[in-house]
Amino acid sequence: MSAVETPHFIRTIEWEMMDKTKFFPLSMLSSFSVRCCLYPLTVIKTRLQVQKHNNMYNGMLDACRKIYKVEGIGGLYRGFWISSIQTVSGVFYVSTYEGMRHILGQNNVIGNIDSRVKAIIAGAAASLVGQTIVVPFDVLSQHLMVLGINYNKHGRYIDQMGINPLGLILEPGKSRTQISTDIIRLIYRRDGYRGFYRGYVASLCAYVPNSALWWGLYTSYQDELIKLFPEWVSHLFIQALAGTLGGFTTTIITNPLDIVRARLQVQRLDSMFNTFKVLWMEERLQMFTKGLSARLVQSACFSFSIILGYETIKRFSIIEEYKGYIRW
Repeated sequence: MSAVETPHFIRTIEWEMMDKTKFFPLSMLSSFSVRCCLYPLTVIKTRLQVQKHNNMYNGMLDACRKIYKVEGIGGLYRGFWISSIQTVSGVFYVSTYEGMRHILGQNNVIGNIDSRVKAIIAGAAASLVGQTIVVPFDVLSQHLMVLGINYNKHGRYIDQMGINPLGLILEPGKSRTQISTDIIRLIYRRDGYRGFYRGYVASLCAYVPNSALWWGLYTSYQDELIKLFPEWVSHLFIQALAGTLGGFTTTIITNPLDIVRARLQVQRLDSMFNTFKVLWMEERLQMFTKGLSARLVQSACFSFSIILGYETIKRFSIIEEYKGYIRW
């Protein structure tokens, strides 16, 4: 039995316990489904982060109402198909996380490591791999999110937010695919291939600690909640609750870094330091809470859904010899 097992059940389903032919397809399907359901919160969060003061939207609910009123349901899903390509990066993320935990769990590697430390190291490594793949799609999807494109009564495109740093010409009759292609071309013309990795360091600074903290806190919260709840409470529910608490804690800590990342990628500022300086001049202490409500709701929903799907898929993918040791 693994070191993470108890006499009663397997607390953590390890990498070697799963059938990968089941795990990978189910993991991609789960990731896409969660992204599809929660994507409007990502759009709302991004627009709240890049607006100056509250000149366009006054909070999460106000942003949701105004976007839907002016742009329809399509406004809440702007850039979705570009962003959904990130589902592929999720496979690399999970593989890196589980693979790193497996390596660190071997007896001959750095001795006996605490499960929380393993989760932190593996979470950081997974995010490093994931962000390297995902940043170009992030850059493109965020440009689409903040354009807020809509037709006016004369049949011409209008820019709802007034944030168009690329100088994109919004001509009537252009499809979303053509607009996406124009953005790609303009980014390449301005900055070459480096333009697609604008804000990459900021993304690493925001998401690597975020991922490391989230997995570490998820493991810690899970250990404490198992002690707190009676044995008859669903282990899957405890895991989903632990993921939600971990997401809440991590979001509050890393929110300013996520705002800097979004500003760098969308408004084309030249460095993290200057972005912090501009944010401080514009927002003062509000820079720590800008877009936080949307991020907290998104994080709670995302963390709960992802862990619920992730741990369920691990249970479905477990190989036959371990099925008697899992608890739902």
